[in-house]
Amino acid sequence: MNQSLSGTTVLVIGGAKHLGLAIARRADAAGASVVIGARDLTAAQSAITDLDNGRAVAIDVTDEASIAAAAAELGAVDHIVSTAAAHHNVAVRDLDHDATVTAFEAKVIGPMLVAKHFGPRMPASGSITLFSGVAAWKPAPGYAVMGITNGAVAFAVSHLAVELAPVRVNAISPGIVDSGTWDGMPESDRDAFFSGVAEGIPAGRVGAVDDIVDAAQWLLTAGFVSGETIHVEGGARSV
Repeated sequence: MNQSLSGTTVLVIGGAKHLGLAIARRADAAGASVVIGARDLTAAQSAITDLDNGRAVAIDVTDEASIAAAAAELGAVDHIVSTAAAHHNVAVRDLDHDATVTAFEAKVIGPMLVAKHFGPRMPASGSITLFSGVAAWKPAPGYAVMGITNGAVAFAVSHLAVELAPVRVNAISPGIVDSGTWDGMPESDRDAFFSGVAEGIPAGRVGAVDDIVDAAQWLLTAGFVSGETIHVEGGARSV
């Protein structure tokens, strides 16, 4: 499969750091004109400095006016990848209403509004890639909000793929990935956590950034794949 993105524009929402930035860099290396979108425009501008053909835009997926403004500013883009997320990992008895709503807005409502404002401007060969997550298929105490939210993403792509056709809409569902997201943990705790995860899944390791970037890059060019959730989690759902 030819994974060249020459002549295309790829918008990566949440692309200023971690997985989003890695996806943006890979798309840039494949010849795309890359737009990094983030709530913090300064962070997005900083992130594009090492791209060959990068541009920054302010976009907050929890604010429809921000999404509409970004769509008006950018016009047609070929591909959109949204890694935006707002985590709220607490027991149900400790749920905060606003944080729960924000988590759902970031991964479900926001991307639907992105589809609303960007979809009509996209070419027939375009695609939207969202991010779900293994928590939807592996219930665990403290992860109800993210599990339910990630499950909603998986259903959302099926509906959006039908509504936006022929624009393709898919999701990636990662497992535990050493992407920088966990860097706030003390190193010893993080190492123990990763070791425990690795011992409990068939792959025998946690995910690497390239595992997810490979899947994202493939979806950008997989012209006969739509409405699907691609699981990149080392077999975690199987155990």
